Amino acid sequence: MALPFYQIDAFADAPFQGNPAAVMILEAWLPDATLQTIAQENNLAETAFVIPREGPWALRWFTPEGEIDLCGHATLASAHVAFHELGFIGEVLAFDTQSGLLHVRREDPWLVMDFPARPGQLCEAPLGLFEALGVSPRPVTLARDHMVVLDSEEDVRALTPDFRALDRVATEGVMVTAPGEEVDFVSRFFTPRATIPEDPVTGSAHCVLVPYWAERLGKTHLTARQLSPRGGFLRCVLQGDRVEMAGRAVKVLEGAFLV
Repeated sequence: MALPFYQIDAFADAPFQGNPAAVMILEAWLPDATLQTIAQENNLAETAFVIPREGPWALRWFTPEGEIDLCGHATLASAHVAFHELGFIGEVLAFDTQSGLLHVRREDPWLVMDFPARPGQLCEAPLGLFEALGVSPRPVTLARDHMVVLDSEEDVRALTPDFRALDRVATEGVMVTAPGEEVDFVSRFFTPRATIPEDPVTGSAHCVLVPYWAERLGKTHLTARQLSPRGGFLRCVLQGDRVEMAGRAVKVLEGAFLV
């Protein structure tokens, strides 16, 4: 069986920027074990599995380690494939996911995603977190992942975490953020237990980051940059309990996955 396969650089203006995701088009769900094996074979941060159909398209996301409940860059990649490769002619595409209905709107050359806001709550820092990051103690919040706010963009850029130590911290992921110099805020996102310990651009993290910076800066329209080596730029809007994230995407591979 040959499954259509695309690799898309999401939140990217050109190839080899942003966050790469695999997008695979199915006619019906394969066994979960098969989906997991495919994600392991792709060895990217996320593989998106999409079933085009009448009404909302079905969408699931798998890392090499397991299925996750929300992924921004792989959703952006899936929408890019739908609009630019599969001939979807509407202006808004709905995806049926574990996080409910997610909508992506075409505003060429941008794609605008509508995601749930996930404001973090103040919490105690996991033992060893600050030491693993190499920063002084400061307030920490928790939604799905922990968030640590630093003082400046340079502080975020200069971080060199001890990933072995961070792996021992009881958390799924850790985002660090600070005010930006040319954008409203910057961030980095670390997933020490995953195959890729620093995520290039993390849409789901901005479900946490945008509510925080909207309140702190007193504005709902925000620009953001993730400071990974590949980097990525996002335009964001907080709309009540929803976050809009706009990004661009580029196709870098196309073919068939043989199962």
